Amino acid sequence: MTTSQPISTSARVVVVGGSSGIGEATAALFAAEGAEVVITGRDPAKLDAAAARIGGRTSTFSMDAGHQVDIDAFFATAGVIDHLVVAVSGSSGSGPFAELSLDELAAGFDGKFWPHVRILKAALPHLDSHGSVTLVTAASARAAFAGTAGLAAINGALESMVPPLAVELAPLRINAVSPGVVDTPWWDRVPEAQRESLFDGLAATTPVGRVGRAEDIARAIHMLAHNTFITGVVLDATGGANLPTGR
Repeated sequence: MTTSQPISTSARVVVVGGSSGIGEATAALFAAEGAEVVITGRDPAKLDAAAARIGGRTSTFSMDAGHQVDIDAFFATAGVIDHLVVAVSGSSGSGPFAELSLDELAAGFDGKFWPHVRILKAALPHLDSHGSVTLVTAASARAAFAGTAGLAAINGALESMVPPLAVELAPLRINAVSPGVVDTPWWDRVPEAQRESLFDGLAATTPVGRVGRAEDIARAIHMLAHNTFITGVVLDATGGANLPTGR
């Protein structure tokens, strides 16, 4: 008997943060197999452009994941959801700890931790009990890089919730994917030359020899939604960057 099954063409999948990057790539995989997909994001124009690229039975809903009113408005009309993916990200909270503003760290929690929690709580009445939730965290949660203590706190807080939630909310499956460095629009804030130099340096020290692509993380999320025997796990998708090498 297999526990990994294709998503039904009647399944409804919601990808919060689906207008670009990892969220869009994830939505595209579900849409390609015929699922009804809803993507959310703050910018209606970006959502429409992403939906056109994704194709299939994809619809959009303009929602700021940082605003409870927007979250409530979405779930008031959401109907039954088979699979929920929360791919909300933020950039606040990074930098050397001695210089890190506590207001900036709080903004980091407001930009990622609290939206994930609020979305999951609001979604619970609408989730199929045998469906899945996949959170997108980050490898900073368990890494030891200078300047990432704030990001480690934000993502680590989310990751620590996954196992107890999987037990408490069973048979609903709760998982997370923890990406390493992935070439997505999240990095657009870094000047191009600096970004390329950073990516090249990381690729040289990563077992797979490159940084990640949005599609790499999307496939991991897609797998967790398919596999009905996996729950309560945080799946690393780092290209091996977090592995000890003995060097």
